[in-house]
Amino acid sequence: MPCKPLRLRAARVLAEQGWLEHAVVEIDAAGLIAAIVPQGEFDLDLGPVWLMPALIDSHVHGAAGFDTMDASSEALDQISMHFARFGVGAFLATTVTAPLPAIEAALREVKASRERGLPGAELIGSYLEGPYFTAKCCGAHPIQWMRPLDIAELQHWLDIAGDSLHTVALAPELAGSDEAIAWLRRKGIRVLIGHSDASYDQTRQALHAGAQGIVHCYNGMRGLHHRDPGVVGAGLTSPCDIEMIADGHHVHPAAVQIALSCCGEERLVLITDAMRATGMADGPYELGEMHVTMQNGVVRTEAGGLAGSTLHLIDAVRHAKEWLGLPLERAWALASRNPARSMGLTDLGRIAIGKKASFTVITPELEVVETWVKGVRIVC
Repeated sequence: MPCKPLRLRAARVLAEQGWLEHAVVEIDAAGLIAAIVPQGEFDLDLGPVWLMPALIDSHVHGAAGFDTMDASSEALDQISMHFARFGVGAFLATTVTAPLPAIEAALREVKASRERGLPGAELIGSYLEGPYFTAKCCGAHPIQWMRPLDIAELQHWLDIAGDSLHTVALAPELAGSDEAIAWLRRKGIRVLIGHSDASYDQTRQALHAGAQGIVHCYNGMRGLHHRDPGVVGAGLTSPCDIEMIADGHHVHPAAVQIALSCCGEERLVLITDAMRATGMADGPYELGEMHVTMQNGVVRTEAGGLAGSTLHLIDAVRHAKEWLGLPLERAWALASRNPARSMGLTDLGRIAIGKKASFTVITPELEVVETWVKGVRIVC
């Protein structure tokens, strides 16, 4: 944390109230925003760049050759630094369906690393993606390690992870899902619906029970049919959050436009679902227990299915701006304000007094220059 207040000036600042020209943002000794002053005195001039609320990746597995399932401090440190190089100020470390000891080890390491702190992007906690899915919509989650819902087992995960367990994804057609969702919500854990062949009615019931959103919408779920709206139809027409992998491979740009038309800008949350091949060369990799191959930046299982992405969140913002015709500030909100709200992070997602001084510094061409995390300039 800064040892004394620091005043930053940028050519443009995207503050909570809108764009400010040549504004100064003051950071206090606790790493919080203490003041925002139009054209005031400053200690550090960032130059002809734009200061934005830090990007937040709320669903990501890994990058730079490392993965959450490596269950090592080195892996999380390297992932944290890689994300910071590409403008991400905070992230949720996401697991995959795997043998129980592997998931346990990953959750323990996320808890320990969160407590010690990481050198780059802030680690918000863990996102348990699996093993409570259905085989028909398995995606890159091995069927042999999928399990029935069991509240005693959920308590076991909570005992291991403590308050670092932030999100659990599950398929609502599994027996006991309503009870499990209600139990998780009482524990303060966010619940999302994914890798599911649930019907429209089953999905709506799960949302009524307390589920809060849809995992990477369109992918790994029963799709939209005019006589069977499925998970997609229920998600797009219900007041819940909609994760979206806007990489042009997982979802066609027109499908992103359809989602935006249905759910509006407030509910659409850009994610990457990035895995260890992100930022790496084409070749063979692992996603949890599964062998996958990246070719031309697209990762697939041996059966040919998509296996996570190699997307950077800044590129998802760029795509949203281009595909949806949104001005930058509104496209940016899909990857900063919206994930912060979805995760209940009241101190992130906006440049406003009292919020964490976590920023993404970009050029007008949307190239990331640097990232600040809780008032600290990350040297990448």
